Amino acid sequence: MLTPEQLIASQKANLETLHGLTTKAFQGVEKLVELNLTAAKAALSESANHTQTILSVKDAQELLAIQANLFQPLAEKAAAYNRHLYDIASDTSAEFSKAFEGKLAESQAQFATLVENASKNAPAGSETAVAVMKNAVAAASNAFESVQKAVKQASDVAEANYSAMASSATSAVKNATAAAKKTR
Repeated sequence: MLTPEQLIASQKANLETLHGLTTKAFQGVEKLVELNLTAAKAALSESANHTQTILSVKDAQELLAIQANLFQPLAEKAAAYNRHLYDIASDTSAEFSKAFEGKLAESQAQFATLVENASKNAPAGSETAVAVMKNAVAAASNAFESVQKAVKQASDVAEANYSAMASSATSAVKNATAAAKKTR
C-alpha cells in the first residue's frame, strides 16, 4: 500500500513534470513566433528593395535578369525557414518524449515492485500465476523498448530524408537559375 507521503510526493513530481512540459511548450511557441516575425520582417524589407529595383529597370532584358536572380535566394531562405521550423518542432517533441519515457520507466518500476511485493505475499500454490504475471510484465517492457527503438529509427530516417530533400531542392533551384542565366 502507498503511504500518504508517497502519494503526496508522487503528485508533487507529476505537477513539476507538468510545469516543466508547459514551460517547454511555451518556449517552443515563443521560438516559432520569433521565427515568423523575423521571416516576415525580412520578407517585407526584401519586397520593398525588390520593388525599388524593378521600378528602376530600363528594359525587359534587365527585368528578366532581376527576376532570375530572385529565385535562388528565395529557395534558400525557404529551405532555411523550414529547417528552423523543423528544429523547433523536433526539440520540443524530444523534450516531451523524454518526459514521457521517464514517467513510463518510473511507472514500470513501480508496477514491477508491486508485482514483486504481491508475489512475496501470495498464498502457497500461486507460484505459477506469479511467474506468468512476471513474464507478462517483462514481455510488455521488452515490447515497449522495441517500439521505442523503431520510432527512434523511423525518426532518424525521416530527418535524413528531410535534409536530403531540402539540399536537393536548393541545388535544383541553383542549377535552374544558372541555366536561366546561361540562356540569356
